[in-house]
Amino acid sequence: MQVISVRFEHHDEPLGIGEPSPRLSWRVAADEPGWLQTAYEVRGLDDAGAVAWTSGRVDGDESHLVPWPGPPLRSRRRQTVQVRAWGGAAEPTPWSGPHTVEAGLLAPGDWSAELVTPGVDEQPEGPVPAFRREFQIERPVRRARLYATAHGAYELWLNGARVGDHVLAPGWTSYHHRLRYQTYDVTAALRVGGNALGALVAEGWYRGRLGFDGGRRDIWGDRTGLLLQLEVEYEDGATEVVGTDGSWRCAPSATTSASIYDGETHDARRAPGGWAEPGFDDTTWAAVLPQPLDRTRLVAPDGPPVRRTDLVQPVAILTSPSGKTIVDFGQNLVGRLRIRPRGSAGTEVVLRHAEVLEDGELGIRPLRQAKAEDRYILRGTGEVEEWEPSFTFHGFRYAEVSGWPGQLRPEDLTAVVCHSDMRRTGWFSCSEPLLERLHDNVIWAMRGNFLDVPTDCPQRDERLGWTGDLQVFAPTASFLYDCAGVLTSWLRDVRAEHLASPTRTPPLVVPDVLGWEMPTAAWADVVTVAPWVLYERYGDLELLRRQYDSMVAWVDRVAEMAGPGLLWDRHFQLGDWLDPTAPPEAAADTRTDGALVATAYFARSARIVSTVAGLLGDQEAAKRYGGLADEVRAAFAREYVTPSGRVASDSQTGYALALRFDLLPDPEQRRRAGDRLTELVHARGYHIGTGFVGTPLIADALVEAGETQVAYRLLLERTCPSFLYPVTMGATTVWERWDSMLPDGRINPGEMTSFNHYALGAIADWLHRTVAGLAPDAPGYRRMTVRPLPGGGLTHARAVHETPYGTAAAGWSIMDGELIVSVTVPPNTTAMVELPDGSAPAEVRSGDHEFRIAYHPDRYPPARPPHTAWPGTADEPAP
Repeated sequence: MQVISVRFEHHDEPLGIGEPSPRLSWRVAADEPGWLQTAYEVRGLDDAGAVAWTSGRVDGDESHLVPWPGPPLRSRRRQTVQVRAWGGAAEPTPWSGPHTVEAGLLAPGDWSAELVTPGVDEQPEGPVPAFRREFQIERPVRRARLYATAHGAYELWLNGARVGDHVLAPGWTSYHHRLRYQTYDVTAALRVGGNALGALVAEGWYRGRLGFDGGRRDIWGDRTGLLLQLEVEYEDGATEVVGTDGSWRCAPSATTSASIYDGETHDARRAPGGWAEPGFDDTTWAAVLPQPLDRTRLVAPDGPPVRRTDLVQPVAILTSPSGKTIVDFGQNLVGRLRIRPRGSAGTEVVLRHAEVLEDGELGIRPLRQAKAEDRYILRGTGEVEEWEPSFTFHGFRYAEVSGWPGQLRPEDLTAVVCHSDMRRTGWFSCSEPLLERLHDNVIWAMRGNFLDVPTDCPQRDERLGWTGDLQVFAPTASFLYDCAGVLTSWLRDVRAEHLASPTRTPPLVVPDVLGWEMPTAAWADVVTVAPWVLYERYGDLELLRRQYDSMVAWVDRVAEMAGPGLLWDRHFQLGDWLDPTAPPEAAADTRTDGALVATAYFARSARIVSTVAGLLGDQEAAKRYGGLADEVRAAFAREYVTPSGRVASDSQTGYALALRFDLLPDPEQRRRAGDRLTELVHARGYHIGTGFVGTPLIADALVEAGETQVAYRLLLERTCPSFLYPVTMGATTVWERWDSMLPDGRINPGEMTSFNHYALGAIADWLHRTVAGLAPDAPGYRRMTVRPLPGGGLTHARAVHETPYGTAAAGWSIMDGELIVSVTVPPNTTAMVELPDGSAPAEVRSGDHEFRIAYHPDRYPPARPPHTAWPGTADEPAP
């Protein structure tokens, strides 16, 4: 039995963190079944390994996000800690291994470096400026840290070698409010004598073109800039700082253009050898211009950076009907290409990217005004040259390659997958291969759209942090990956942008590149729903505390807009965006009344704020917002529900909202609403009828109505529109529309036609919680519910999740007339197991458990025979 996996806040790499008193988490690897912690002790070690302080024995069962027991960290301060824990035995576990945390620069006054910009005029999209400076190291170095950020996207070199492995650092934040810096340990890269620092800074998100319909440029500033501070501690205890200032030099680099949307061009002939090494002649380079900088905006990261996380090799090289060379990587992904050409100087290789083919050619219409094109001009050394873009990314499965010198071979190029380097935490498997592929598609969609911020899509002239998409996908995201750090950071920007709004309206996208003061339900409700989901999944009460003023401000704003009648029906709404009835040219023209959606979310957000207020100790606010939620619920029922339970719009989403948001006060209304939802699903031949809002809710609403097998039949339908239709069409990610590709293989004519969009993948949360049966029952999975509901003809299903306390799993299989349910509970947690035969729930502690009951197929009948057509009904004609 031992303590493992000691973490600080949500950091996997606790170097240069921004919290002076980071909370601690740990797990216990215990063979003892049912192990529960009763006490713990944390001790801090000095640099020599001696004990510097101790918490003493602290009675308590919590091992996740435990308050920091030592002195607060000062800037640059390193602290090594060890943890031990007590369970039922009198003796504690052995001390854990040593785990070290190091603070970054915690105060604005810690920065002495200046922000420097190029001393020459900058053109939009390039060329990318290079910065350099040489310096001397006089004696052996004990420790060296490089603190770095930029107005733009940077890459760093020290003595000719890349510093770090980050992609598009410092990342994308609401730069008016927060500018992240990174901390690098460069001790081993320094040498006694001459040294040189070099940097490239592209426009990135900071001043590049962002947004659709031509977009906007220079949103946060019209100059790229660099801020570096190298702090050196010598063996004799002396220190030295080398920072950006007026002594630095700059010049255009060989990267002649770089754009997030349009791609990158690199002319290798222009690359000066050794420019980031000592001894390079920079006399022709221009001086830099120091600029003022508000250092209060500088913040350390909350989560992992974007990195190269995977390499994908081609599966085929095709020739299109027009004679073009197209490379198929077999997987729609996000990143860029790494190429290895050999040819004469000046040869230009052009790479164009797309997610799908149409009529055998690259399907580029969904890209709209994003060129998604990279160009490499060979130096012509006679050797193989390797190149990968640095300051762009693309969403693609296919790449059209032109200008290649000689015959293109599969080994000549590799797709490099890039996204926030989150730790995988969730898995699902079952007996239906198409359902497993659907789940894989959800994973790839999340990977592609968690590139520093949670975006809508990764390929077209958008790639924005749409709030509604994340709001519906947060439960799925937090199961599949440890996204606590990424979303903690993003929610800081959501809060900052929201509270800075003149009308206290959360933006539709964060960071806000649109500038629309447009109060929109489901999208703006991210300020209440997302923090609550993260609390459920990660148990982080401080996140709720930090976001609470934003949560309250939004509910107050909606109450003001709704007026005395408490019906939010006076504003344009996006509603159940992109339900199957929405025409290609009008994504918001959906079956469900937008005002109904808005009022339902008003009630939901008010209820969340009431609950959060109670958790934070504000009982008066809890009572006030609980009363408001009750009043909105009553207003919803008066306006949108008939006495017999018929919900206005008579849509799948309308009933799902009413049932799942508890908006039907009368039990008979609830029963009738569940029956009517089932009738609608039957009438559509088990085809999905929901958009972004209804999709995460409909399966749960059917289960709540006692129609689990109807939910399965809806899930397993294969014809359009359905969850599995894209899979049958060869999709490897989740689509934006149910029919982004039409059955004849042509691309949907609508402008909103992405083939990598995670929102409709929110159904995966139901696969985890209901099909496999694994769900949190207390914040952070401290207590779990295992409640599998077999059906749909599946013979087995299983979900595994790395909770904050360890590995949890739930699964079932049908063998020889028995339903066998297996459960794994991590140490220091419990689970309540509820079997589908209606037997009394059983509470179990940590360990592996198995339950067997007789399986009677007649108790789990298929909903109805499969439909292969979409029959029309009197109130819902077939398309």
